[in-house]
Amino acid sequence: MESAEIARRFLRFFEERGHEVVPSASLIAEDPTLLLVNAGMVPFKPYFLGQRKPPYQRATSVQKCIRTPDIDEVGKTTRHATFFQMLGNFSFGDYFKELAIPYAWELLTSSEADGGFGFPEDRLWATVYQDDDEAFSIWRDKVGLPEERIQRRGLADNYWNMGVPGPGGPCSEIYYDRGPEYGKEGGPVADEDRYLEVWNLVFMQYQLSTVRSKVDFDVQGPLPAKNIDTGMGLERMAAILQGVDNIYEVDTMWRILDLAADLTKTKYGRDTRNDVSLRVVADHMRSGTMMVGDGVVPSNEGRGYVLRRILRRSIRHLRLLGAGDERYLHELTDAAIEGMGETFPSLRADAAHIHTVIDAEEQSFLATLRTGTAIFDASVEETKRRKDTVVSGAQAFTLHDTYGFPIDLTLEMAAEQGLSVDETEFRRLMDEQRQRAKADAAAKKTGNLDVSVLGEMLERAGTVTFTGYDAVEAEARVVGLLVGGANVPSAGEGTEVEVVLDRTPFYAEGGGQLADQGTIKLSSGAEIEVLDVQTPLTGLVVHRGRVRRGEAQAGDTAFAQIDVERRRAISRSHTATHMVHRGFRNALGESAAQAGSENAPGRFRFDFTAAGAVPPSVLRDVEAEVNATLIDDLGVHASVHPIDEARKMGALALFGEKYGSEVRVVEIGDYSRELCGGTHVARSGQLGLIKVLGEQSIGAGVRRVEALVGIDAFKFLARENVLVAQLAEQLKTPREDLPERVSGLVTRLREAEKELERIRSRQVLEIAGELAGGAQDVGGVAFVSHRAPGGVGADDLRRLAVDVRGRLTGRPSVVIVAGVPKDRPVVVVAVSDEGRARGLRAGALVGVAAKALGGGGGGKDDLAQGGGANPEAIGEALAAVRRAVGSQ
Repeated sequence: MESAEIARRFLRFFEERGHEVVPSASLIAEDPTLLLVNAGMVPFKPYFLGQRKPPYQRATSVQKCIRTPDIDEVGKTTRHATFFQMLGNFSFGDYFKELAIPYAWELLTSSEADGGFGFPEDRLWATVYQDDDEAFSIWRDKVGLPEERIQRRGLADNYWNMGVPGPGGPCSEIYYDRGPEYGKEGGPVADEDRYLEVWNLVFMQYQLSTVRSKVDFDVQGPLPAKNIDTGMGLERMAAILQGVDNIYEVDTMWRILDLAADLTKTKYGRDTRNDVSLRVVADHMRSGTMMVGDGVVPSNEGRGYVLRRILRRSIRHLRLLGAGDERYLHELTDAAIEGMGETFPSLRADAAHIHTVIDAEEQSFLATLRTGTAIFDASVEETKRRKDTVVSGAQAFTLHDTYGFPIDLTLEMAAEQGLSVDETEFRRLMDEQRQRAKADAAAKKTGNLDVSVLGEMLERAGTVTFTGYDAVEAEARVVGLLVGGANVPSAGEGTEVEVVLDRTPFYAEGGGQLADQGTIKLSSGAEIEVLDVQTPLTGLVVHRGRVRRGEAQAGDTAFAQIDVERRRAISRSHTATHMVHRGFRNALGESAAQAGSENAPGRFRFDFTAAGAVPPSVLRDVEAEVNATLIDDLGVHASVHPIDEARKMGALALFGEKYGSEVRVVEIGDYSRELCGGTHVARSGQLGLIKVLGEQSIGAGVRRVEALVGIDAFKFLARENVLVAQLAEQLKTPREDLPERVSGLVTRLREAEKELERIRSRQVLEIAGELAGGAQDVGGVAFVSHRAPGGVGADDLRRLAVDVRGRLTGRPSVVIVAGVPKDRPVVVVAVSDEGRARGLRAGALVGVAAKALGGGGGGKDDLAQGGGANPEAIGEALAAVRRAVGSQ
């Protein structure tokens, strides 16, 4: 049975039993304590915590999940994976154990012809929490499972909590006996390789007040409404129903693994090391594809770092399989899209965007590998120079943390050089980094209390009505006031406050559009200046600002009014973003998908996916096309449609954005059509003018364009016009000839600078003979010190030091030359072969000089360079080196 069919049967079974089929949420978690959705219940967490009222009592879903804590174990075993799909059915205060257990049994044991999974009843086992007699009785008396196949287990195995105060309770797990060839008899408590867990039924029936660990918590009392949360791993279920040994051999994963083996000319199942690499590639390519499809782009922080690490581990393991510098991620991404595309059709629709991001990251990392290899080679040289055999853990950590160089690659390359790596130090530094990350995560969890307060407010107020599409002011009621995250009855003058109204014209920041600003005047005479507006929970709009005068009271009648000119300027920018998006798609193809934006008054930035830099000619063409469209003065219309209908209309959906079943479509004539909740102008002509300032890279496969709109664009061009006029006047050149004239001047200037450099170098080197002739004897060493005049560059100082050293042949010599090329002192030390034989080292001597200058330096034994911050100390630096030579 294919994975897609397993998902269909699961959803259909529970839909027939009154469950709302809920589409998978994005992998980008709404929960601020999570980078990525890591469990099937995460999208429903606010309902379980009582922060929001569920819109249905029963639900079922196939949820995309990513877990990365055990990423280093992926591939080493056949059980670990980063991406998985969790099938789940949920009850919010509706049914409980009496239905959850029979539902699971019926679906598992019903024949395939009847829509079930056809499991033989005699091969299923169940576990229950040790004190859960109720679940035990249901299994034995209602389901009819023999008592000897129901096992009781403790807190570690059969009790569930969220890790924070909230609902928790016992659980019952269902296991499938794979047979004696997989292990010993005795049920799940004896062998969980033979007895494979297929479904976990969680019974949330208690309120936990303090949670110290999975097995250490305080129970406050029973929940007023009991809830059901179940989870069945689709990949594990597929392994059983497809008759394969593990999740890497199921249809969606095998497609990628088999292609990776074919591309690298290896065979799965013949070599343990190759098998590990093939499993890593299969898992990580599927995970990376799903993450990019949900709007994640590679970066050095947060979820972007998770994606980057996953893709780079894939490339690393392809190299281990013999790929070298060949680029295979494009084909492997295709395999992942085809494998998952039936369950998640958006992957196929967004394939061009996904390829652009992943291809660019592959190209970037292959360059990083070359850079990292050069840095590693330098570390090896330094290690061997010290006559050591161990590369320091700090160097390995820097390669890993700064350059993205995998530790296993460092270990392998070190072994090839006959060296080892101080793994203990490396692991210590990695652990310190993880502890910092955990501390940050723990700090974020304290935000749960604030979310709970906001949840209560949302429950009390209901969904806040946004009136800002049609009005810039509105009468409303103050539903609640928050000061410092706490609900308060009033807030006095000067207090920073968060205000919740039952209706508002203020647009909350979202979709790239900055929030409105303005004022809220209350019936009590108080006035609140609104500086920011956010939606911390869906349906809840929070106005952040300061009480300008009077005392704000919860329950007051309010008159909310936005800054109209700011709104108009932002709306122009937002409409311009849509048009520029369409322009780049027309110029570069549909793979130029929006990857972020910011719409501010008079200006905007637009991020989009592209394989490389956009040529200036394309920027000009896009700008010209968009401005020509402005002249047509197209009407801008917004309408609400079911999301499937909107997609059929050709409306673009933006990556990383979450959409409900009903969506708002914004159309600019026939030129642009996008899903968007932002505010816009009435006609394109109101934008006046768009001026693209330029573009740049902000990450692998992502470019950023910045532009001005309306009067800001006009002011910019006016300033440019004045500057061009001034240049034309000063150079006595017609405007149209300015580029050629300026280019000629720059060329002549550079040639003049080069000639000056040559003259200065000759002048510097002319004194080399004089300096060598004036060498002093310091403890049997020919010692030369010289302070060069201002303006002599570091390169000239090095040439001079080497030239003087070359004239002091046949005897130990040390030459130190110093200068101040750019307001900061530079010092160069050169030591002859005979000097090095006496133990003199240029690197050590330059360190002495640099210390006196208040800086640092280094280099090789024969030539080294340093610097500092105190030019007045050059004399002392030269004297300090002389003393150091004399003391040898």
